[in-house]
Amino acid sequence: MAQPSPNTLRGAETNFYAEAVEQQFDITMFGQKVHVVATPVQYTWNYGDGTVFGPQSSMGGALPQDRWGEKTRTSHAYASTGDFQVVMTTTFQGTYSVNSGPPLPIPGQGQFSAPPQTISVWRSLTRNYADDCHTNPQGQGCPGAGMR
Repeated sequence: MAQPSPNTLRGAETNFYAEAVEQQFDITMFGQKVHVVATPVQYTWNYGDGTVFGPQSSMGGALPQDRWGEKTRTSHAYASTGDFQVVMTTTFQGTYSVNSGPPLPIPGQGQFSAPPQTISVWRSLTRNYADDCHTNPQGQGCPGAGMR
């Protein structure tokens, strides 16, 4: 997930976060009941501009809208404009139990990537004006002002 999304501004912090949860599966193998638990333990973000962050243990989190643009542990500021494909990869560790026995560790880890999310990075322009649209109704940016 990204905030703001699907558009953000060049140079502004875009907050990225994961929404990974523990997964549980019950299967039957060779006549035995097997219970598998996969727990997310690490997260890696590929921001699409050549920057990769992670693996690290924090999945980040959502911010209230009035705090968008704030630097977070998982945020990223794009240096250029354009469309970028962001991919978040979650690393899971697992355990299994057979016929309701004790949980046993599954050797190794599994990595699963979410589908790419497109972020469009725009530029913003700031201009200062000496007066407002009431004083100068034909000023740049005023309603009804002609194209210049």
